[in-house]
Amino acid sequence: MRFLVRDRLLGFGEDYWIEDERGDKVFLVDGKAMRVRDTFELKDRHGRVLVDFHQKMFALRDTMVIEREGEPLATIRRKRLSLLRNHYRVRLVDGTELDVSGKILDREFAVEYDGELLAVVSRRWLHVRETYGVDVVRDDADPALLIAVAVCVIHLADKERDGD
Repeated sequence: MRFLVRDRLLGFGEDYWIEDERGDKVFLVDGKAMRVRDTFELKDRHGRVLVDFHQKMFALRDTMVIEREGEPLATIRRKRLSLLRNHYRVRLVDGTELDVSGKILDREFAVEYDGELLAVVSRRWLHVRETYGVDVVRDDADPALLIAVAVCVIHLADKERDGD
């Protein structure tokens, strides 16, 4: 399954539809304005919140948290002892870890679990400006979670680059 995500969707109060490869609206990213931290909800086309994600307050390193139904689902942060700046770890609440690596700022990276590819994020397939694709390669993977992971990693990398 391939999804199309606008590159600069992380603005306060900004809402944006994520489409599938046929152009059908699948997910709505609802940016919550007037919050102390960057907060976003990923909703289905009927308005149900699938996951929400926000920057963790009072963390030593920039951290994003993904929640489902108010319960923590995953924590995302840059890998500490990585020689590559573009290497992030996603720790799910069940102890599972996903590895995100590649050229995050270029929107060319992969999400893996235990060496197995779950999703590929790329601009190469697309001709639409300021858009990248999230290609979920495993049928049993959670597309909402993987899209949220991609958006969070890009948000963290952009903040680090900009020095925020």
